[in-house]
Amino acid sequence: MTEPIPLRSRLVTTVLRPSEPPIGWGIALAVGLIAVEIVIVLLLKQIAPENAFGAVFLFGVLVVSAGWGFRLSIVTSIASAAAYAYIHVIESSESLVPAVVVFLVLALLTNVLVGQSRLRAMESDQRRREADLLAALARTMLRTSNPSEMLDDAGARLSAVLDLPAPYAKLGPADATVGDGQQRIVLRDGDCIVGSLLVPAELSLVDARRVQRIVPAVEALLAATRDRGILLEQTLALARQQASLRRVATLVALRAEPDDVHLVVAAELADGLNIEHVSVVRYDEKFFTVLAARDDSTVADRLARGKRFPLGGHNVCTVVESTGAAAVIDFTTATGSIAERLRGRGLKWGIGVPVNVDGRTWGAVVVGGTGREFESDVEDRLADFADLIATAVYNSETRRELTQSRARVVAAADQARRTIERDLHDGAQQRIVSLGMELRSAQAEVPDELDELRKGLDRSVETLAQVNADLRELSRGIHPAILSRGGLAPALKTLARRSPIPVALTAEIATRLPDSVEVAAYYVVAEALTNAAKYADASEVSIFAFSRDGHLDLTVADDGKGGADVDRGSGLIGLQDRVAAVGGTLTISSPVGGGTTLTVRIDPTTG
Repeated sequence: MTEPIPLRSRLVTTVLRPSEPPIGWGIALAVGLIAVEIVIVLLLKQIAPENAFGAVFLFGVLVVSAGWGFRLSIVTSIASAAAYAYIHVIESSESLVPAVVVFLVLALLTNVLVGQSRLRAMESDQRRREADLLAALARTMLRTSNPSEMLDDAGARLSAVLDLPAPYAKLGPADATVGDGQQRIVLRDGDCIVGSLLVPAELSLVDARRVQRIVPAVEALLAATRDRGILLEQTLALARQQASLRRVATLVALRAEPDDVHLVVAAELADGLNIEHVSVVRYDEKFFTVLAARDDSTVADRLARGKRFPLGGHNVCTVVESTGAAAVIDFTTATGSIAERLRGRGLKWGIGVPVNVDGRTWGAVVVGGTGREFESDVEDRLADFADLIATAVYNSETRRELTQSRARVVAAADQARRTIERDLHDGAQQRIVSLGMELRSAQAEVPDELDELRKGLDRSVETLAQVNADLRELSRGIHPAILSRGGLAPALKTLARRSPIPVALTAEIATRLPDSVEVAAYYVVAEALTNAAKYADASEVSIFAFSRDGHLDLTVADDGKGGADVDRGSGLIGLQDRVAAVGGTLTISSPVGGGTTLTVRIDPTTG
């Protein structure tokens, strides 16, 4: 919204306007002022007849000199001198010539002085208006995001302040069309053309001087506007780049699968660089495989995910793999099967950066374009995304190795427990049973008179039987034999029967699961039943086990007092580690007063 102009400024602008008011107004004003002056002098003569009152006739000269040009001021001075002479003739003709000559000299001197003062004041006001104009233009140009609207507003302001005639002043781009009655002033910033100023073709010397005086400032403003636009675009581009990197980094931090990261990186680069081709490849011996690709081509044979190519020739993928460094290739000179394919696609150049994982060149990020030039920071931007891919791949490989290592440790421990259980059953337990039978045989041979000996042997046999029962229970804790023989469903039924708390069991397990999965599920249920009996004050436990396509869903819930805390119990932590080792997850919900629920989901293919 335009600010209102103060009254004082409007008056000053009206008086000191660059162009003169209409000449007719000046003539009418001069005639009227001279007539009034004659009347005033005649009246004053009646009061002081001895005075000439010549100074009164200088008033009209002052007024006309302040508002109009030098010619009308001269005419007004001569007319005022004639009126002054007329007053003298009425009184007396003595000293008429000297009085008129003196009056004319004073009138002319007044014209010169007032005219110069007016020019100086007009020049000062014009420069002030130009300074205000430039300040307003600076605000407009640096704040307005619409270039066309900004140039139109700036042209209107220039026309008003410079007081240019039609077709007025118009700011425009360097190639603005010159209309009828216009001339172009090229606006430059050094050797660079930043715009053009269209002004009337016919300009007075004064108007031309004003226009030329303001041109350097307009050039500086247009240059600043252009620089601001460039900086704004660079800032927005950097913000978009950082947002793109942040989205990929968030995926990596959330442990997304590398395949998902590859697809997102290809999409982000294609959109962010506005480029025709992006691909993520992985090296494998003498080949490389496309893991993700974005290609705007509509041809059927475009590069797509999953395609495999041999290394060789002079192309981006081969150079990056052999050097372990970034490479820029002109596809018109590239060789190899992939180069032929991309060149046929119409791509002119390609840039690739390595994806380095744990000290080796794992793969590469490659972009290709149809133009001859590319942005200078493309390589750095590719390197940023390549680092994120490397982090995702390294984390995934590390997690996989850790999971596999943990699974091997758990499997070895289970195998050792199974071996100990079998050794106890086939060794110590069998010997105890055999020893008991031998003691029974010896007891039968003891004579009746040795009753104490017979009773002692009987106590020994009972002790051996108790030892055998304890040993059987111990071996069952080491590894449940029924789990090896019958599988998970029968083992869960056995646990339910032995529980001191009533158990509602629902088991839908049609086929055998891997040993590691069955052992993990068995110990989860066994630990949950033990905790419910010892700590939960539960009256009932519900067990649900469901298996389909090798997946196992297991839930154990009690109606106890809740409040179970993983951090305070090594047993629950051990269960979580065991389940994680076979590719599953164990979650615990135990609100105080709301019971405890253990939920297990196992997918053996991820273990």
